[in-house]
Amino acid sequence: MTDKKTQVAVIGAGPGGYAAAFLAADLGMAVTLIDPEQNPGGVCLYRGCIPSKALLHVSRLITEAAGADAWGVSFGKPKIDIGKMRRWKSDVVGALTSGLGRLVTQRKIDHVRATAEFLDDRSVTLTDNEGKKSTLKFEHAIVATGSRASKIPMFPPDSDRIWNSQKALDLKTVPKTLLVVGGGYIGLELGSVYAAIGSKVTVVEKLPHLLTGVDRDLVRFLHKGLAERFESILLNTTLTEAKIQKNGVKVTFREQDEKPQTRVFQQILVAVGRRPATDGLGLSKIGVTLNGEGFIQIDAHCRTTAGGIYAIGDVAGHPMLAHKAAYEARIAVENIAGKEVIADPAAIPAVVFTDPEIAWTGLTESAAKEKGITVEVTRFPWAASGRAVTLGRSDGLTKLIIDPDSERLLGVGIVGPGAGELISEATLALEMGANATDVALTIHPHPTLSETFKEAADIFHGTATHYYRPKRTKK
Repeated sequence: MTDKKTQVAVIGAGPGGYAAAFLAADLGMAVTLIDPEQNPGGVCLYRGCIPSKALLHVSRLITEAAGADAWGVSFGKPKIDIGKMRRWKSDVVGALTSGLGRLVTQRKIDHVRATAEFLDDRSVTLTDNEGKKSTLKFEHAIVATGSRASKIPMFPPDSDRIWNSQKALDLKTVPKTLLVVGGGYIGLELGSVYAAIGSKVTVVEKLPHLLTGVDRDLVRFLHKGLAERFESILLNTTLTEAKIQKNGVKVTFREQDEKPQTRVFQQILVAVGRRPATDGLGLSKIGVTLNGEGFIQIDAHCRTTAGGIYAIGDVAGHPMLAHKAAYEARIAVENIAGKEVIADPAAIPAVVFTDPEIAWTGLTESAAKEKGITVEVTRFPWAASGRAVTLGRSDGLTKLIIDPDSERLLGVGIVGPGAGELISEATLALEMGANATDVALTIHPHPTLSETFKEAADIFHGTATHYYRPKRTKK
């Protein structure tokens, strides 16, 4: 590797990094994309979003097949071929990452398989996969290094009995008993996969609820479903001790003021969140400031506190979502191109890909209460949706958070199958400044789950066709 120069150096090739590199190349810039992997994709594509969704799709098929007897169709007990599942997941990842590799070539981007450390605010040291070093000089740099799984000190990181999300996605074995530490979306999604393919899954969460921060009326549908598929869900419970032994991991729980309990699990999945991946970048010596949570501090243009250096995605703060990273990629690149744009989304949607799915966008009901914002909440139960009933899935809800005076839509929450697809219409409505009447007057196809969005808006005026609520009266 010889010393090089580039106009834009993009460090990290996840959904934010490769989106930034592609757009910069499309705008005519010379781009160097720096990442150790053979092709772009990052954690999301190689070890996160995509492989987990592939496995969740399989687990959902298993769950649906088990419930089809109520419709007069019996499939019998499914035969699970872990090797084929693993190959299916790997084929999905391989197809998508190789496709991104071809796009790199087509756009004439210089993809360097290496890690980067800043020498100063205009150059980095590159270390390739063989340990060889070189220097890359740049005019602008975009840091898109993503995040890493958080660890719990009591669990030895080198034990085969302890998994993080990456190890769980390797699908090397199906443990008879699995303890999931953490009731967030990663733990619940992966717990759902292993429960479907034969593990007895226990979830332990130190807080009073699963998916802390998500509205309770949405989570209750998921909690009920998981309680039927999981061995147990332990809330308000902390782990006080863990000991590796021949037959598994001996764990001691403590639920608030209750006496400690001890159980042995064959495998433990630690899913207690993620932290920004800033180690080894040399940010301090170029004047890049980190905030109290360890994220790179950026302004509305995605600029850091060092001139010419931008940061996007997980490394730059919450929410730690791939689509937020891709959005910030556009903001950073357009500023480099001299367009002076800012990041100002009306809403950033979030999805939990469990069964049922949960999705929300904009202001949540719980956040409105915390901030003292007066809102009106309308809820359309999926038990009143013709399409949901034909699917045998009345375990859903569509809710709108509305300004009672202007009728403007402030937020939307959906729980049910396909919620992650439905939330995009809601996000567009928020971005366009729609009010309840706009949504209600938009013709939705029948019978579809999307109708629940329209009917939730109709409820605001007391005119929903398939649900009765007296007409509201203005104060």
